[in-house]
Amino acid sequence: MKLTDVLLAELDRETPRSRRTLGEVPSGKYEWNPHERSMAFGYLAQLVATMPSWMAMGITMNELDVAPASGSAMPQQKLETSEALVKALDKSAGEARAALQGTSDEFLMTPWKLLARGQVVQETPRWVMIQDTLNHWAHHRGQMTVYLRLLGAQVPSVYGPSADDKQFR
Repeated sequence: MKLTDVLLAELDRETPRSRRTLGEVPSGKYEWNPHERSMAFGYLAQLVATMPSWMAMGITMNELDVAPASGSAMPQQKLETSEALVKALDKSAGEARAALQGTSDEFLMTPWKLLARGQVVQETPRWVMIQDTLNHWAHHRGQMTVYLRLLGAQVPSVYGPSADDKQFR
């Protein structure tokens, strides 16, 4: 089996799990957080919605500076409804799928760099960056389910039944 096929299959399994989780986001809670050192719920939900695009960046870009010295970051519009978040997820997962379908296993073995203020903080084969992104995505989606519980929202089935969703998906 090709590496691209393995990564596409994992993307296809994880996307519906994220879609179900984002579908439970209550409106009006963008700035809520469970603790002063925790990220805001809306930012976390938006991260879960857009993180698949990182996989596309791992293929279409050779490096990414997450803290450029210029201080200019890519501006993001706040996505404050579950509908907007699911739409963003569909877009970012589509970008990831297209990039994976358009590359080769050989290219995924080439190096990719993560920078902060122009300094390399990680250099790894592209496929490792993509796999790490999938794991990071699952981690933040798990955080999001805790936030949903604390907000009194429904927690969907992700890897199996939840107290609110008895389906095994």
